[in-house]
Amino acid sequence: MDYLDEEQRRAITMKSSSIALQYKDYFVNLIDSPGHMDFCSEVSTAARLSDGALVLVDAVEGVHIQTHAVLRQAWIEKLTPCLVLNKIDRLISELRLSPMEAYNRLLRIIHEVNGIVSAYRSEKYLSDVDSMLSVAQSGDAGEENYELLEDDEEDTFQPQKGNVVFACALDGWGFGISDFAEMYVSKLGASSAALQRALWGPRYYIAKTKMIVGKKAIGNTSKARPMFVQLILEPIWSVYQATLEGDRGLLEKVIKSFNLSVPPRELQNKDPKAVLQSVMSRWLPLSDTMLSMVVKCIPDPATAQSLRLARLLPKRETFENGEMSDVLAEAELARKSIEACDSSTLAPCVAFVSKMFAVPTKMLPRGEILNNPTDDGDSGECFLAFARIFSGVLFAGQRVFVLSALYDPVKVESNQKHVQAANLQSLYLMMGQGLKPVPYAKAGNIVAIRGLGQHILKSATLSSTLNSWPFSSMVFQVAPTLKVAIEPSDPADMGALMKGLRLLNRADPFVEVTVSARGEHVLAAAGEVHLERCVKDLKERFAKVALEVSPPLVSYKETIEGDITTNPLENLKLFFGGNSEYVEKTTQNGRCVVRVHVFKLPTPLTKLLDESSELLGDIIGGKSGQALKSLETSRGSIVEDENPIEALKKRMMDAIESEFSSSDTESEKLRTFWKDLFKRIWALGPRQVGPNILFTPDSGKSVEASVLIKGSPYVSDKLGFCNIDNNNNNNNGLNESSDETLLREEAESLESSVLSGFQVATSAGPLCDEPMWGLAFIVEAFVSPPPTDDNSSTTTATHHHHHPEQYGVFTGQVMTAVKEACRTAVLQRKPRLVEAMYFCELNTPTEYLGSMYAVLARRRARVLKEEMQEGSPLFTVHAYVPVAESFGFPDELRRWTSGAASALLVLSHWETLLEDPFFVPRTEEEIEEHGDGSSMLQNTSRKLIDAVRRRKGLPVEEKVVQHATKQRTLARKV
Repeated sequence: MDYLDEEQRRAITMKSSSIALQYKDYFVNLIDSPGHMDFCSEVSTAARLSDGALVLVDAVEGVHIQTHAVLRQAWIEKLTPCLVLNKIDRLISELRLSPMEAYNRLLRIIHEVNGIVSAYRSEKYLSDVDSMLSVAQSGDAGEENYELLEDDEEDTFQPQKGNVVFACALDGWGFGISDFAEMYVSKLGASSAALQRALWGPRYYIAKTKMIVGKKAIGNTSKARPMFVQLILEPIWSVYQATLEGDRGLLEKVIKSFNLSVPPRELQNKDPKAVLQSVMSRWLPLSDTMLSMVVKCIPDPATAQSLRLARLLPKRETFENGEMSDVLAEAELARKSIEACDSSTLAPCVAFVSKMFAVPTKMLPRGEILNNPTDDGDSGECFLAFARIFSGVLFAGQRVFVLSALYDPVKVESNQKHVQAANLQSLYLMMGQGLKPVPYAKAGNIVAIRGLGQHILKSATLSSTLNSWPFSSMVFQVAPTLKVAIEPSDPADMGALMKGLRLLNRADPFVEVTVSARGEHVLAAAGEVHLERCVKDLKERFAKVALEVSPPLVSYKETIEGDITTNPLENLKLFFGGNSEYVEKTTQNGRCVVRVHVFKLPTPLTKLLDESSELLGDIIGGKSGQALKSLETSRGSIVEDENPIEALKKRMMDAIESEFSSSDTESEKLRTFWKDLFKRIWALGPRQVGPNILFTPDSGKSVEASVLIKGSPYVSDKLGFCNIDNNNNNNNGLNESSDETLLREEAESLESSVLSGFQVATSAGPLCDEPMWGLAFIVEAFVSPPPTDDNSSTTTATHHHHHPEQYGVFTGQVMTAVKEACRTAVLQRKPRLVEAMYFCELNTPTEYLGSMYAVLARRRARVLKEEMQEGSPLFTVHAYVPVAESFGFPDELRRWTSGAASALLVLSHWETLLEDPFFVPRTEEEIEEHGDGSSMLQNTSRKLIDAVRRRKGLPVEEKVVQHATKQRTLARKV
């Protein structure tokens, strides 16, 4: 099903494609999704439309990072997984394992995969227990609720259950335990069910007594072979051995033993591989094995949709009133139709579009090309919607409503921008590369829809009624981190490039197209392979112009050196008591003095704020209806009936406790102190939701004849740490003069200027204008009255602030002073650069370990562990590689290891560079090692900062000396 030229050239899948299959009386929609980490977004779009998942694991290489990602995606989307262990033939022909060694290897892989799934189960179980305990403590629940918890210790994948298949896709054969159980029913005289249970695990067949016994009944277990080895693997091994060694007699004996009908002409083929393929594909046909497992183990659409309903359509909190009761009743009817997968024409039609994909117009069925104009003028591309029908019947030509994820059927007046009406032009069954037009499609089918190209950008819900809730948003495993700037080689082609970028943004579910502050068109992709394909599509399909692509734009963050863990409580008290170092700035007119204190937040709290940015945006922005959706996205799992704000508060306190491992008394004091601090959160930054906190200043501080800009704990109020109304019981000016009242009102009006200065400072730090990360600020801004002359009247002095300022608007001066003070405070507290890190998993033969480590050393990688894969000559190495050093890494690795090593990269975390970018030798040891520092090379941190500053056009301190040895002349003296 990999029909794209780039897929054929690289021999990997890049786009998920669907095919409709008929097996016996069943209709099966199969979606082939990519296995490369760069294209995991295609896995997410395919998972949303599926009822189950076939998880492929290489029998030689075992479990990879991508296996974890796929299993997690299946768990999030509540799919029923089945396991396929592929490339069994390599255990025989390449690794030369005996049947017993192969059995142990397969056993270990299945155990490892089950361990991954059980980890997700235990995460869900523990979150359920936490929610039960929190409810029980409030007195709203009894003991009976604990019976609802799922505590299923049984392994997910068990060959005897029929949900594991052992296969060789290249030669077209595969088998499940049930296939051999049916073969041996007559020979062993046992029932098929009994054999199916006995053919996996420590079960042994005694030929003399014709009995199946367990491990305890065998005296010498070292020589005994389990039934899986004796009755399944050994016959397969013998077929391979007979074919590859040319032993015709043994091969014919096996064919006769299993009653195979192989044409003599194929057996006489001189190529042993062809003979092997013809024998094995007839003996153990892969298609029958796979489809029978799908029919047996994966639930039908009606059953699957009832299991997945909580994920697809989470319960919404609604307040019923007389006017909305009909709307809610119809929305509930649509929900029940989806749960039952109602395929009648009377049921409301609901479908979900997981992605839009572009097809060349010439690939449409012939009649469709003539009858319908293209969606995008002369681009030659037609956009089709990749959709699944969850309820009702969808007809070609039908009028439907396109609902975005923010649509709310209850709020009619605010829904105009979240709903559109569209007419469906055509419906197609997808047959790999081909498209088969159909007049209609019922619930449970996957179809391609034409006519939605102008209405849907990435994904949406289709509904025949306006009174329906939209489906929840999809969860992507990684974020697009690789960014490049793109421009046309000929400036006259800028219009074509912009049009091509719009088409690419619609055609790829994961790509992001933005315009930077400098006016560059920035393309963000998941990795190098994904980026190469996007640029190739732009050049050849969408823009059709020559392009100039910049070097990758790497994102960094800025922070300070943290010393809070040495004596955390004392440091915090010192900081919030106002006795710590501060930076002071004064506005140009001298009326506002700004003092800024800064300290580093605990790393777990910083990571939590960073990961929960979407949820914080919904909570702070007042979108309570979307908060639960963001909680699901950020945690990657569904936690039923849990208040997202309470969950976030608990996680924030847990993050603080995980950082400080001190005595119980000290821990309790820290917890109380941070609880008080969380009641003073004025704002988060940058963009109101970042991992930096602005705390309100201590209202007890004052400077003579001035008023402190106090601020208000707005974010603390939204997060439920405090109530603003209860905190505003201050003096309302009863004992103040009119001048003091006006000054206090002016100070309150300047609060937004302090916030703006904080947001600007945290969005562009002092090192290289990159966002700040994990910092807490306290801004104390004191506003003094305007200067007055002795001869001036009271009226003039009172209303002086209404006159135009000599140095510009006063609010702007305050904002600038706050911004500069914050940046200077960071510079004085040992600033550090923070860079993104990839988690890298490498597989390499033993003889290339040295070359691999040399490549890792050149890339500033940090090796975590290395272990040899049991039963193979391969080493598995785990390492962290900086994103800035990862470009070209897989190619260099293949070049230095002659193609023997492979690497998988996935974004892991942000890590602080410990090097001081402004390092100058000061101590005796440093001066002895580096001298006075004039001849010392720049450290890595300073090199990275200077590179970013050059790219952004910021000044760089560097000495440029060219041809300093002698005067150059133009004369040529021989």
